[in-house]
Amino acid sequence: MNAPTSSRSWTPSPDFVRAVLKGHSGLGLAFAAAIYLVCLTGTLAVFANEFHRWENPGAPRMASVSDAAVQTAYQAAMRQAGDGVEHVYITIPSPQLPWLMVTADKGGELSAFLATENGELAGPAADSWTEFLTRLHVNLHLPRTIGLFIVGLTGVALLSSLISGILAHPRIFRDAFHLRLGGSRRLQEADLHNRIGVWALPFHVIVSLTGALLGLQLLIVGVLGLALFKGDTDKVYDLFLPPHPVDDARPAPALDLGPMFAQIRSKVPDGRVSYVFIEHPTEMGGAALFNVDARPDRLSAVDAYTFDRTGKLYYAKTVDDTNLGERILGALGPLHFGTFGGGLLKIVYGILGLGLSYLAVGGVLIWLARRRDKGRPAPGWEKVWTAVTWGQPLALAAAALAAVVAPAVTVSVLIGIWGGLTIATVAGARAFDRLTLSRLGRGLTGGLLVLTAILHIALHGSGDPMALVVNAVLLATGLGLVAPVWKGMRQPA
Repeated sequence: MNAPTSSRSWTPSPDFVRAVLKGHSGLGLAFAAAIYLVCLTGTLAVFANEFHRWENPGAPRMASVSDAAVQTAYQAAMRQAGDGVEHVYITIPSPQLPWLMVTADKGGELSAFLATENGELAGPAADSWTEFLTRLHVNLHLPRTIGLFIVGLTGVALLSSLISGILAHPRIFRDAFHLRLGGSRRLQEADLHNRIGVWALPFHVIVSLTGALLGLQLLIVGVLGLALFKGDTDKVYDLFLPPHPVDDARPAPALDLGPMFAQIRSKVPDGRVSYVFIEHPTEMGGAALFNVDARPDRLSAVDAYTFDRTGKLYYAKTVDDTNLGERILGALGPLHFGTFGGGLLKIVYGILGLGLSYLAVGGVLIWLARRRDKGRPAPGWEKVWTAVTWGQPLALAAAALAAVVAPAVTVSVLIGIWGGLTIATVAGARAFDRLTLSRLGRGLTGGLLVLTAILHIALHGSGDPMALVVNAVLLATGLGLVAPVWKGMRQPA
């Protein structure tokens, strides 16, 4: 009796491939606009610290600051904000943000101040554009619970699309470097879509999975609370966060951070305090939380120390004390935004993020081209999708320009500019053909980026080298968008 010579590898049947491809297309179309917006804003949000420095090119820069200067700056910020400050957030100078910034929270109204090396206030910090951009990516400027849930679902949809895309194309890895350029637009778009999806698949999976987990964290906490603590979600948070201080609203002088700094220096002599959070600074029940970067060799490398008003350490958790779940949770943010590997890794994240944004755009283009090839064109949807594709960069560029012209502009105004242009571009899609819409979107976006860079240099100078870098990128991107449009307009019909 002859033994079998080989075992046949599993090959999906045509019916299976068609079913998965249909599901892949349906899922992609259902979430296309949301995926595109989240991926585009996420790509920009990778550079949130760089944008923040761009917004404040004249901020006093320093590599480090004394403990006494931190105390002076935080007390000055509280005096500037007035009575009733409930929380204070202190950002200690770091290579990413080389300045001392103190933010006072008074009834939900935040006032951010930059300080000198001696702790004297140098003026308010501009952060409207950075805040607008990051919140648009994180929760779409919707109520926090709803926005996080929608963004989390978008991450799930993106991850599901990646998996179904791989299953729907059995030869996708074998043809990883096969491109059919210059022929049928549908085949060209399909090849680019598939190749980009394969080349950067690990990145796509990491970003979509971490984004889904971060966005659905409230749902996950709710399920854990229901399963483990009879619906008490506070007990779930207690597993990861330091306990709140004892509630005591009796008035008291501002907390003295000096003794707390001294204890941290003795406990972690090689650590760097990166952030201080002060709760109820002028109440007897006040407390201060210190984040200390102690293990730069780890993704989640922050030690936490919490002191009460008297300087007594009542909570401490180091990186070595955390369990696997806490380490995974702490690594989600750095993995999602690429903040763990320096500037070069951020550039890689930015390039790959643009590729992920293109996947969202290209998927719809393939579907529209397939309809056209089958004799069922959808010119209306083609124009709407072109308006969406170029309307978002245009709206974001307009918001950035507004923040440059008026640094004191509020986030609400920037939301209005972005939202108004988003609606206008989609509503105006019927008035132009698809090619004109594309040219208008490219040209106007490029023009706004060039104007933004020029006005930023003229109005704010370039005291921070990072401002020069950001303006150079804006100029290059803007000119790169305008040039082909200008060339096309000059060619004879």
